Amino acid sequence: MGIITVRLTDEEERMLARRSRQARMKRATYVRMLIREEPFVTGADVLADAAKRKGDERLRVSRKS
Repeated sequence: MGIITVRLTDEEERMLARRSRQARMKRATYVRMLIREEPFVTGADVLADAAKRKGDERLRVSRKS
């Protein structure tokens, strides 16, 4: 089995810890889940994923001025 080493900033480390806690997983398990996700190939894939997650209150969109 291969090993991936990634350097994270302190902010990225905190964000990963927060997201893994929200998912109720260990950090390593959460990262493995993210790696195994299917990538988006077309815009239709993005729209299908967005429709699946519609109404998910964990997702937020912030406006940029």
